[in-house]
Amino acid sequence: MKMAMTLLAAFGLDTVFGDPHYRWHPAVLIGRLISALESRIRPEFPDTARGELAGGALLAAAVIAASTAIPMLLLAGARRISRYFSAALEIAFCYQLLAARSLRDESMKVCRALRKGDTEGAREAVSMIVGRDTKDLDEAGITRAAVETVAENTSDGVIAPLLYMAIGGAPLGFLYKAVNTMDSMIGYRNDKYQYFGRAAARLDDLLNFLPSRISGILMVLVSRPLGLDGKNALRIFLRDRKKHASPNSAQTEAACAGALHLRLAGDASYGGKVHHKPFIGDDDRPIEAEDIARAGRLMYGASGAALAICVLIRLALHLRKGR
Repeated sequence: MKMAMTLLAAFGLDTVFGDPHYRWHPAVLIGRLISALESRIRPEFPDTARGELAGGALLAAAVIAASTAIPMLLLAGARRISRYFSAALEIAFCYQLLAARSLRDESMKVCRALRKGDTEGAREAVSMIVGRDTKDLDEAGITRAAVETVAENTSDGVIAPLLYMAIGGAPLGFLYKAVNTMDSMIGYRNDKYQYFGRAAARLDDLLNFLPSRISGILMVLVSRPLGLDGKNALRIFLRDRKKHASPNSAQTEAACAGALHLRLAGDASYGGKVHHKPFIGDDDRPIEAEDIARAGRLMYGASGAALAICVLIRLALHLRKGR
């Protein structure tokens, strides 16, 4: 019962207030820890494939241990003071692990700029939420980038944290956030991180394997109630969900592309280098700014469904335990 109420309260806080921005935000602290450990660990290992693999694995283990142990200890200390204080602290922790409102707000900045015909403003706004090069993107490219990041982060930023918190509370949520943050910082297949970031990338693939598929399925299920094409969402999800170098990223992108009748993905430039990627979805119609808002509604619909499932499971476990 407690965790069900915690998830509801955390999701409600995120919906109303969005992710708070301050220097002690858990994701910021985890990012600082990753940077600090990288600068200390790298020089201690040989500059070889095996050495970098070992160093990266050590960094991943240390970040996961610290990111999980600290909230566990804080919650244990809070319980010694008061169960109400402990409950409030866990709600605060869980709230900061969700990013639905921020994802919607940041993507809508792109949408509003495009509505006004401010291509440069839209390009600047989308550069804040995507990893690809944006300086040469036209309006269609800007819009596509925004829709893709909303679709992908429906799992990474909302549904996956919800699922892990439903299983293991805030500590397991922090474990997931630590791995996800490591992947976003060092999980790249480039000269610098090809080996050093491999442990982080593989852990992220593992932890997102089920959540990404659950997220894609939930997107398909909520499409029709949201006025989108659920039948086509299912068709494209089944057809294109593996069209990505990552085993997880295309799951939600495929469902979103099908629901909106869009063609997403394709070639993109990262750090001045073009990466060739297959298309996801069919080019049924030109993409438009309003598709960003539609993707946001799909994100919230799928996230709400995931929340309901998590709460129902926790309530069922509580009732079973009480018998």
